[in-house]
Parts: sequence; C-alpha cells; structure tokens
Amino acid sequence: MRKGRTGRACAAIIGAVVIAAAGCSSGGDGGGNGGGGGGGKAAEQVKLSITPATGTKRAAPEKPVTVTADNGKLTNVTLTYGKKRKKAEGRLARDGTSWKSSWTLKPSTTYTVTAKGTGDGGKEVTATSTFTTLKPDGKLETGMSPLDGETVGVGMPVQLLLSRPVSTKAGKVAVEKALEVQMSKPVQGAWYWIDDEHVQFRPRDYWPTGQKVKVTAHLAGVKIADGVYGVEDRSASFTVGEKHITTVDAQKHRATVTENGETVKTIDVSLGKPGHESYSGTMIAQEKAKDIIMDSATTGNPGEYRIPTKWNVRLTYSGVFVHSAPWSTTSQGSDNVSHGCVNMSAANAKWFFDFTDRGDIVKVQGTSRKLEFGNGPTPWAKSWEDWLEGSAVGKPVTGTPLG
Repeated sequence: MRKGRTGRACAAIIGAVVIAAAGCSSGGDGGGNGGGGGGGKAAEQVKLSITPATGTKRAAPEKPVTVTADNGKLTNVTLTYGKKRKKAEGRLARDGTSWKSSWTLKPSTTYTVTAKGTGDGGKEVTATSTFTTLKPDGKLETGMSPLDGETVGVGMPVQLLLSRPVSTKAGKVAVEKALEVQMSKPVQGAWYWIDDEHVQFRPRDYWPTGQKVKVTAHLAGVKIADGVYGVEDRSASFTVGEKHITTVDAQKHRATVTENGETVKTIDVSLGKPGHESYSGTMIAQEKAKDIIMDSATTGNPGEYRIPTKWNVRLTYSGVFVHSAPWSTTSQGSDNVSHGCVNMSAANAKWFFDFTDRGDIVKVQGTSRKLEFGNGPTPWAKSWEDWLEGSAVGKPVTGTPLG
C-alpha cells in the first residue's frame, strides 16, 4: 500500500511539472510522441527595467525617464505626475523594446511609471517605479506673446521672455529644444536670441493667412545653470488674420493700405521733419492704445512737447506711432512736420486703428534714418540668413502639424 501511494504521488508531481512547462511552452505539442515529452524550448519571461528606480528622491529633471524590455516587447507605458496624476508624453521605439519620456520633468514632483510587456510566450508582466524630482536652488519663469486666443497680423513674432538670463550656449540650446511650435499649415521658421533673457520665433516668410499656431514652452525641468531649472510649462494659441501691409512713403506723404494684396485705402500722412526723421524699414504694429499723452521727456527732450493723442498704433519702442494729428492736417499729403510719428487726420487714424491687428506689417520708406534691429519686436529688419545666425541650435524649425 505504501509503495502504491508513493508511486501515485510521484506521478501527480510529475504531471504538475509537465502542465506548468506546457503553460509557458514556446509552441508545438511537445514533439510528436503522444505529448508530454519535451522537444519544445521554454520561453523566457520578459524583464522590464525602469529608470529612475523606484524610491529615488532627487531625480534630475533634465534626464529622461526610460523603460526597456529584455526578452520581449513593451505593450504599454504610462508616466503620470502630481496629485491629479496628469499624464506626461513619451515615445515607444519602433522595435517596441524601449520607451523614453518626450520632455524634461517638473522639479519637486512625484512621478509614477507603469510599464507592461510580454515575452515570446505571450505572458504579460507589469513593473512600476515611483520617484520624486529634486527641488531646484533657483527657478526660471517665463512670459509669452502673442496672448492666448489672440488674432494677429502676418508679421507677428512669438516672444518668450525669461525671468533669468541664459548665459551659456548649452543653456540656450536646452531652451530652444524645449520650444514646440505646432501649425495648421506647417512652415519653416527659426528662433533668435535677442539677448540672454529674450528669444523670438518668426517664420521664414510672413505667416499664411488663417494659420492657427500653438506654441508650447516645455521649460519645466530645463536646466539653464547649476541648480537652476524651469518650473512650469507655458503655452499660447493664436490665429493669423488677413494679410495687412501698409506702405508709407515719406516723399509722397502717402500711406497705401492693402489687404491680401488689394489696396483698400490710400491715406495722406505727414512724417518726421528734418532733425526728427521717421525710421525707414519694415516694422509691425506692436500695440494699440486709444489715448496716449505724447511727452518729449520720454525721448530725452523734456519740455519740447506734451500732447494728448488718439488712435495710437505703436511701431517702435522708442516712441514712433501712427496716430491722429488734427493740428497737422494741412501738411498731411504735402509736407513732413512731425517729431517722427506718422500723422493722420482723426478720421483716417481711427479707421487705421480699427483696421489694424497687432503684428500687421508697416513699411516706411524714403527717409535717411534706418530702423535699428531691437527697437521693439523687429524680426523683419533682418534677412532670413541673419535671423538663422541668432539661433543657438543653428538650424530652422519646421512646425509640426496641429492636431
């Protein structure tokens, strides 16, 4: 009796082993000997590796999250962060064996990675890692123009203003690589560093009319100096309006306003008198204000004039505007008598004010005073080749399709 029980017990154990082996078999029926025999090779279980490792307390935000699969492929990876478990972007390699986060990580934040993968036998394995990024010693914050939801002219640049200077080439490259430009009609453009705290984007040519653009500064986690990191992402979406180009001829004392290539209005003007000549060059409408007090003290000549003006469209930081000037209507169309601004009658100035969007092109010609680059956003004062030279990356950017 004892021998029989032992034999049956051994047979049961052997059967369990065979069943387990069959459960992870690489395929086939065990080799044509009636089953259970063994010519098949057992498949290895997929092994998943995640970096940073779970429990890491001071992960470097500038380093990517990576997941790799050995002896199999990844089927799903999610990276979430913060109390609301927001999802961060990442990319799976074409061969399915690795995954990497798309952008830098937000400092002082807890992240969780959940990865799933399968081996040759189809068995799914799950791995997780929860870690926290370091707290920065210094913070980089940003401002952006155009405003979210704004409709702008075809010459409007994207302006990114930084709260701290980015003084190194490596820091500027890191910032540029974190700037994403999505477009409904992808065109080529480039970033240009005006100075260490100000970088602008312009298309190679004017924006196409109707273009929808979304700019995202993925600056959270971007390292610009030892211990100094961006702390927040920022984005803005805008639409490009009709193609408005105004050409102001100082010799003919006339402004010709076009929309999409068709002349819509010709306006008598008066520009800067000798000693106060207007700038010649391609400018944009930088801002609009219904009422302004023009004060010569702001240009270093206190007491020369202090005049309230209406329907003001700014062309330069130095104080050149298109505005209403009822005191010079007898000279408009025949003589230049202003202190550098473009004078119009009240009716024409109001029409131009209402017609104009920020970013519309205003070209002034016929004066001996050349517009200086940087006198406000003046991206069209440089050739495309010169503009490219101001990029830290040193090459153009083609916008990605706007989804």
